[in-house]
Amino acid sequence: VAGATPMPVLCLRPLVHRDFFRLYSSGQNSISLLIGFISVNNSPWTDYSAYSYFQIVTMCDLVMILFFYIIHIFRIYRKLTCVSWPLAEFLHYLIGTILLLIASIVAASKSYNLSGLVAGATFGFLATVLCVLSIWSSYKVSCITQSTSKYHA
Repeated sequence: VAGATPMPVLCLRPLVHRDFFRLYSSGQNSISLLIGFISVNNSPWTDYSAYSYFQIVTMCDLVMILFFYIIHIFRIYRKLTCVSWPLAEFLHYLIGTILLLIASIVAASKSYNLSGLVAGATFGFLATVLCVLSIWSSYKVSCITQSTSKYHA
């Protein structure tokens, strides 16, 4: 029909090989954080402050991972160019990893052989390792992309 305005189409970013590791690692990290949160939440607590801290750190980490996942999938980073997204993601993973390591150490030290709390701390340590891998892959991709684009221009 002449003069009709086209319907808006949701355009998702095609998955590139280097992005697959980032998304896969974020998914694994989210699953381990969620399992750790559920394990701690459904266990009898011996120290309220230690486990509430663990729950807050895991939930904040999950929300931030979801935030960056949505930004990446829907290409919001192209519209908000005032933010350095690789730096923001790097700082998120760095701060989240440090807080998650502290929370996992505290949860492990206060678990008193309660199986759910030990499982929560274990999955917290696993999520910490996955966060370190995400930091490494994010930094590596950002540095390689910037350095190769400088020489090819």
